[in-house]
Amino acid sequence: MGDTVTRESRTVIAGTLYRGHEGMWSWVLHRITGIAIYFFLLVHVLDTATIRISPEVYNGVIGAYKTPIMGIGEAGLVAAIIFHALNGLRIILVDATAWGTRYQKQMFYGVLVVWTILMVGFLPRHLINVFTGGAH
Repeated sequence: MGDTVTRESRTVIAGTLYRGHEGMWSWVLHRITGIAIYFFLLVHVLDTATIRISPEVYNGVIGAYKTPIMGIGEAGLVAAIIFHALNGLRIILVDATAWGTRYQKQMFYGVLVVWTILMVGFLPRHLINVFTGGAH
């Protein structure tokens, strides 16, 4: 794995790429959310294409989405999109500014705070609609 180096009462394994800090978790979450959004878009294009087969097939597919499980999946999709967008802005700031790398850790926590605020505003209304049969 690598040599062990002790610095100021903190043991660091030299030579490892990932150390579990904010930058790594930001990278991992950005990739996971990006892949999830990609697969959603793929399924969305395919299910929308069923309209070319027949309106009945399309309505059947869309009707299958109006379940509580899919409503929870929609909440996960919104969570992924919001995180991916906010983290993308953070990445732009890290890459395009002279001060970005210096404050990337604080910006990551800022992304999490803004994401949490937006999700707290979204989830109650969405889940009420999902579980009470409201506008979906």
